[in-house]
Amino acid sequence: MAAANEAILSNEKNFTVFRYGRHTIRFRAPYSLEYYTEVKEWDHGYLVVMAKYRHRDQEEEEYIDLPPILENLYFDSETFLAPIEKVKVVNDRY
Repeated sequence: MAAANEAILSNEKNFTVFRYGRHTIRFRAPYSLEYYTEVKEWDHGYLVVMAKYRHRDQEEEEYIDLPPILENLYFDSETFLAPIEKVKVVNDRY
């Protein structure tokens, strides 16, 4: 369960999943993504994360820019993202 100011990042099949409040946003993930392992940085919609891919033994740093995704879904990204203070990874490995 996430705190009121905390969002969740995960993946399901070929999608990245971002959950906050009552909203679940899914968007296409890289084809070889296995899972996310860590959120290294959260900056009002810009994420730096560590991810494990099938084609590599080591984790890789990955970047996710949420505002354009949210705006394509007709969200006011500034209003939606403003209360989020932290993003944590949730998956079946952690």
